Amino acid sequence: MKKLGLVGAFMLVMLLAAAGSAFAQDGSDNAGRGLIGLGAGLGMGIAAAGAGVGQGRTVASAMESIGRNPNSADRLFQPMIIGLALIESLAIYALLITFLLQNKI
Repeated sequence: MKKLGLVGAFMLVMLLAAAGSAFAQDGSDNAGRGLIGLGAGLGMGIAAAGAGVGQGRTVASAMESIGRNPNSADRLFQPMIIGLALIESLAIYALLITFLLQNKI
C-alpha cells in the first residue's frame, strides 16, 4: 500500500509539472498536443487496468461461489458472462476515446 501511495504521489507531481505547459501560449498551432497524447495514453492504461481488475474480481467471485455450492454453476455462468461483456465494453469505449484523441494530434 505504501508503494502504491508513493507511485500515486509521483504521478500527481508529474501531472502538476506538465500542467503549466498546457496553459502556455506560444503562438503556435501545436500547443498542448503532447499533453493530448499523454492523456490518451494514460487514459487507456488506467481503463485497461480497471477492466483487468474488474474482470479478475468477477471471475474470482464466481469461482468461489461455485466452489462453495457446485449446483449453482449453471445459474452463475450467464450473469457472469454478461458482466464480463459490460466490463470489456467500457475498455473498448476507452480505446475509442483514445483513438479520437490521437486524431487531434
